[in-house]
Amino acid sequence: MKEIKFYEAEDEFGYFSNFALYSINLNGKTWPTSEHYYQAQKVVGTPWEDKIRLCKTPKEAFDMTRLPEFPERADWAEVKDDAMYEAVYAKFTQHEGLRKKLLETGDHILIEDSPVDFYWGRGEDGTGKNMLGKTLMAIREVLAEKP
Repeated sequence: MKEIKFYEAEDEFGYFSNFALYSINLNGKTWPTSEHYYQAQKVVGTPWEDKIRLCKTPKEAFDMTRLPEFPERADWAEVKDDAMYEAVYAKFTQHEGLRKKLLETGDHILIEDSPVDFYWGRGEDGTGKNMLGKTLMAIREVLAEKP
C-alpha cells in the first residue's frame, strides 16, 4: 500500500497539515486555519479562545498554548481527538478542492511525518500513533460514501 507523507504546509502534500492556510467556519466563527480552531478548543468559552482565533499564524496559535499561564481545560485528553476530527472535517468539506485532493488519495496511507509528535504524527523513529493521518483517512472514508 502506498504511503503519502506530509508535514510542512509548503510541502507537496502540505494541504493536509493543520498549518496550511485554509480558513474554516465553525461554531459561528471564522478560524484562519484548522490549527487555530483545534488549539482554541483547549480553552473554549474563555477569553483565550478568541486570542487564539486572532493569532496571525497557526504557529503563533500553537505557541500560545505552550505559555506557562495557559489554562488548558481539564478534560482535554478526553476530547482532543473529537476536536481534531471536527476541525479537519470542516476543512475538507468547506473547501471543495481539498475534498477532491483527499478523495484522490484513494486507499493510500496518510502519514503526518512529524519527527517530534508521537501522537498526531509518526515521531522521529516511526513509532508514533499518526492520529492526524488516521483522522484524515477516516474523513476520506466518510466523504467517499457521499455523492
